Amino acid sequence: MGWVVDSYIIVLVGFGALVLLTAWLPMVLREAPLSLPILCVAIGAAVFALPPLAGVVPRPQDHLPVIERVSEMLVILSLMGAGLKIDRPFGWKGWAVTGRLLGVAMPLTILGLALVGWLVLGLGAAAALLLAAALAPTDPVLASDIQVGPPNSGEESQTRFALTSEAGLNDALAFPFVHAALALAVAGQTGEPWLGHWLSVDIVWKLGAGLAMGVLVGRGLAWLLFRVPDRARLSRSGDGFVALGITCVVYGLTEMVQGYGFLAVFVAGLTLRAGERRHAYQGTLHDFAEALERLLMMALLVGFGAAISGAGLLAGLTWEGVVFGLIALVVVRPLTAWIGLAGTGGSLAERAIISLYGIRGIGSIYYLSYALGRGSFDGEDLLWSTLAFTILVSILLHGATVTPVMRAFERRQGRKEKPGR
Repeated sequence: MGWVVDSYIIVLVGFGALVLLTAWLPMVLREAPLSLPILCVAIGAAVFALPPLAGVVPRPQDHLPVIERVSEMLVILSLMGAGLKIDRPFGWKGWAVTGRLLGVAMPLTILGLALVGWLVLGLGAAAALLLAAALAPTDPVLASDIQVGPPNSGEESQTRFALTSEAGLNDALAFPFVHAALALAVAGQTGEPWLGHWLSVDIVWKLGAGLAMGVLVGRGLAWLLFRVPDRARLSRSGDGFVALGITCVVYGLTEMVQGYGFLAVFVAGLTLRAGERRHAYQGTLHDFAEALERLLMMALLVGFGAAISGAGLLAGLTWEGVVFGLIALVVVRPLTAWIGLAGTGGSLAERAIISLYGIRGIGSIYYLSYALGRGSFDGEDLLWSTLAFTILVSILLHGATVTPVMRAFERRQGRKEKPGR
């Protein structure tokens, strides 16, 4: 009788190995010129390039709803974690750099990437805008090595704060431009007017509802956790998985009222911190959200590597796509962020790091799968391949350099280095 292993057992072993790697790899890689995302992609690409597994991985383009929901969950967990770990209270002066990155750099980035997509890739207006909007926001998932530390850890330099707060807010602010791309795609087929609806609903209502729901639900949950009489105070449970429930409740309620859930989740995290900044339970909530986020990130990035080697995710990549990706990462983002930060008073080194480390990742995958599941765009395989190439280069380039660069910068600044993930 031949030796046969149930596929369920293989999956079980693989999942167990992934959990162990999630816990152990950050310690192993702390001093190495590698990041956890690089290793995850490499594992997925190597394993699913083996002959027995060749062709097993389905194309992401054929399973858009699954890709959308998995990446969505990972992004909202990351946004909650980012909101919970920012120590700085909200204020116009303290958040001025964030405002510049969101109000100046991000629109310029979308404009620049759309022009490059049109001129270099030959995309139509709708497809070029979609690719630009998907790649414009920096990623809260893959940027942990340059973000602030856990709550009340004191690891919140101006550089780390700017990159964390930008990643927390610009995922939501990319949504109006994704909706504009969808509206352009429909208008190209039907001639239907779209600008008025886009301004009133996709910008004013959805952004306003997301902000309002984040504040209201966040304040309500902060009261339940920290302000009710001691015997009933819910923070006494000490359960970190409450962070998952909070994230899902805030996101779901906001989506019910047609607001931007990404914005609401991050704002709710900030509001929870404001409710009781020094409480130890803040760290418990953050640690659970971060651990779950890391596990989902590893699973998705292993799948990303598998899709590259086993599903031909880069099969539609052209030399024009390569040029686009490199221009996006080393020209458009650094230039637009540098312009946005002009006059903010930071040192040249500080501005350079903020400008260069605009990491692309899971949020971009979400936006592309979201839009392609709701509209028809020209060159969809080219969009996927170009986006995947840009994310891959970002993971490799930024992941290999961020730890030594931040270590050298913070040593020079005399600040304590934040341990890598």
